[in-house]
Amino acid sequence: MNVVIAGGHGQIALRLARLLAARGDTALSLIRNPAHADDVRAAGAGPVVLDLETAKPDELADQLTGADAVVFAAGAGPGSGAARKDTVDRAASVLLADAAEQAGVRRFVQVSSMGAGEPPRPGTDDVWAAYIKAKTEAEDDLRARDLDWLVLRPGALTNDPGTGLVTLAEPSVGRGAVTRDDVASVILALLDTPAVDRRTLELIGGETPIKDAIAALSG
Repeated sequence: MNVVIAGGHGQIALRLARLLAARGDTALSLIRNPAHADDVRAAGAGPVVLDLETAKPDELADQLTGADAVVFAAGAGPGSGAARKDTVDRAASVLLADAAEQAGVRRFVQVSSMGAGEPPRPGTDDVWAAYIKAKTEAEDDLRARDLDWLVLRPGALTNDPGTGLVTLAEPSVGRGAVTRDDVASVILALLDTPAVDRRTLELIGGETPIKDAIAALSG
């Protein structure tokens, strides 16, 4: 499998790259900062320096040519303001989907967030509200496309070791945490399961092995 990962230096993206490399698949990781290239290589992926806030669809489509799937795992990150929530968490996903259509790559996994699809809770600060709005609009854009898309909404992310046990279902699964290890493992398993597509899935830690949770979705 040949997978292109947007936001390639993110913690989930690096974990996914390691999983792909470990089984002999090819990953290209799109990164904005050239200084992150060594980290990407160490994870077993090929770094491609491309700023998703300034790239053109043709330029990005060139990097997707021949890919079997794309994974949008980019985000403006902690400390960024409301404006970058829109330019990264929404607009960069739209750009990647445009490029995927242009390059003929049908499989598109979008890492979203729990809380997307609903209005921000009362009292939410402006930056978080902008983040949820951006994720919601990115999801809506993807659902309108003729792609084999999946939207994955993880719960609160932790760096604890993965357990391989999850709750994975269409909304709503309730609030909860999930390890980044398990998120990466779920993405990998979803890439391997083309029968599960055009679905919005929420993910938290649970009691079901990942393989069984995905089998239940494709049954």
